[in-house]
Amino acid sequence: MSELKSKLQDDLKDAMKTKDTFKRDVIRFLMSALKQIEVDERKELSDSDIVKIIQKSLKQREDALSAFKDAGREDLYEKELAEAMILKSYLPQQLSDESLKVIIQKHILATGATSLKEIGKIMAGVLAECEGVADGKRINTIAKELLS
Repeated sequence: MSELKSKLQDDLKDAMKTKDTFKRDVIRFLMSALKQIEVDERKELSDSDIVKIIQKSLKQREDALSAFKDAGREDLYEKELAEAMILKSYLPQQLSDESLKVIIQKHILATGATSLKEIGKIMAGVLAECEGVADGKRINTIAKELLS
C-alpha cells in the first residue's frame, strides 16, 4: 500500500475518533474515488497516481468556488473552500515561483526556445520535472513571461 493511501486511512480513523464529520466525509469521498479507479483499472495506485487524483479533485473544487462566488452562494463557497484546504494538505509542497523560474529557464536554454511560438518545446519537459509540485497553468504563465 502506498504511503499516501495509508496516511489517508489513518486520518480517516482519526477524524472518526474525534467526530470530525466534515473531514471524515471529504476523506471518504476521496477514498471512494481512489477505490473506483483501482477497481476499474485493476491496479494498485502509487503515490503519484493518488496525487494526480487529488489534484483533479482540487481543480473541480476550484471551478466550483468561482461558480459559487459568482452566484453569491457564500454558504456553498465556504464548504468548497474548506474541502479544498483539506485536499491541499495531502499534496506535496508546491514550488515557489523563483524555483519554478530556474527550472523553466533551464529548459528554455536546453531547447533553444526564443519565442512564445516555441513554448510547446519546453512545456513537456517542465511538466514532467515538476509533476505534482507545480500546476500547468502556473508553469505556462511563467514560461510566457520568460519568453516574451
